[in-house]
Amino acid sequence: MIWTLFKAAISAAVIVAVAEVSGRFPRLGALLLTLPLISILAFVMLWTKEGEMTAITRLAREALVLVPLGLPFFLPFALSNRTGLSFWPSFAVGVLLASITIGLWFRFGATTEPATPAEGQTRTQEEGR
Repeated sequence: MIWTLFKAAISAAVIVAVAEVSGRFPRLGALLLTLPLISILAFVMLWTKEGEMTAITRLAREALVLVPLGLPFFLPFALSNRTGLSFWPSFAVGVLLASITIGLWFRFGATTEPATPAEGQTRTQEEGR
């Protein structure tokens, strides 16, 4: 339970830091937003929990597909000066666009089998626990 609370605190701190920096320095905020900070944290947390590469490999493969499919979320914000949309309409259109692209992937994209440790990919107790 403590580990779960610690992970939640780290995740919250990253989100708050990006929001605070973005208000003062938009370019630096964008850099922090585009860095795979959440992926890095998720990989480390998954490794410490599972101790095997199969789940991390599967997560990385799915992210490689889903990250580009989520990019339409940013389009209404980037074009808001031209379209005249304020925050909430831009947000709604962005969520709709990303939902469509991601939904199409889930409906028509390739499926993968559940993650199970492959032989030789499970970390032993002596290696780091």
